[in-house]
Amino acid sequence: MEDSSKLNSIDLSSADITTSLSLLKQACMDSGFFYVTNHGISEEFMDQVFTQSKNFFDLPLEEKMKLLRNEKHRGYTPALDELLDPANQIHGDHKEGFYIGIELPEDDPQAQRPFYGTNLWPDSGWRQTMERYHQQALEVVKKTARLIALALDLDANFFEQPEMLGNPIAILRLLHYEGQASDPAKGIYGAGAHSDYGLITLLATDSVSGLQICKDKDAKPQVWEYVEPLKGAFVVNLGDMLERWSNGVFRSTLHRVLLGNGEDRYSIPYFVLPGHDCVVECLPTCQSEQNPPKFPPIRCETYLLQKYQNTHADLSTYNRS
Repeated sequence: MEDSSKLNSIDLSSADITTSLSLLKQACMDSGFFYVTNHGISEEFMDQVFTQSKNFFDLPLEEKMKLLRNEKHRGYTPALDELLDPANQIHGDHKEGFYIGIELPEDDPQAQRPFYGTNLWPDSGWRQTMERYHQQALEVVKKTARLIALALDLDANFFEQPEMLGNPIAILRLLHYEGQASDPAKGIYGAGAHSDYGLITLLATDSVSGLQICKDKDAKPQVWEYVEPLKGAFVVNLGDMLERWSNGVFRSTLHRVLLGNGEDRYSIPYFVLPGHDCVVECLPTCQSEQNPPKFPPIRCETYLLQKYQNTHADLSTYNRS
């Protein structure tokens, strides 16, 4: 049985910024994972979001397939659609999901870009809940990003520039792990090992354990630790883009999901990335003559499109009827 990781917990309502920054910086350098508490989203509303998520996944498969994800990555993703760790997985992840992006009308010029546009919605009440959560989760991310900026010796509002969180790519994803027992020896995973692509991921989970992190991906053998659910808290993890920005000082850590037989698990990750045209390159505060930039500059849209193409099944393989 793997050990549980002891993650730092950051109180977003604390007036003690010095302590918060110390805990955050240590977490970002050690594993890139931490909890945030007192974030401003009520437990009652989170219960409502999870109930709505479960209601959707309880629908018959043929109903869910009518909302199959489109080229903009909006909508339903069936089990095995996503293959995150092809070197070790026999099939795709044993989870189903639903993508929700920032809603834009089709006549908005921005709607023509990848990951922007109109969403697919089962019904109006469900939509109202998810759009409200989308907005509230982004505010939690912005609060967290201000602390991260300060920890990197930047202005607190650095990540709120128009090309970053001022106009982000923000993707809410509802997930349901369907009870298939994970067996790494046989290449069966709830979610294969991967790091997230973006700036920050805000993760809400139910009470079922399953998330694991590997702090040293190059270790032989790899050592995995469980990240246990913490009631009332979000798990936050850093993405690849923040690792590139920080020149590897802050970590984007390998993680996966393993489940026991018959265990259903629901989680809601909220992936936040800078805008399409943001060029992610080494921050001035994270480089020197002795520590030159380790990663070349890259546009956010270019990086994200390549990652999604590499991990999702071709849409032509599905019958939408």
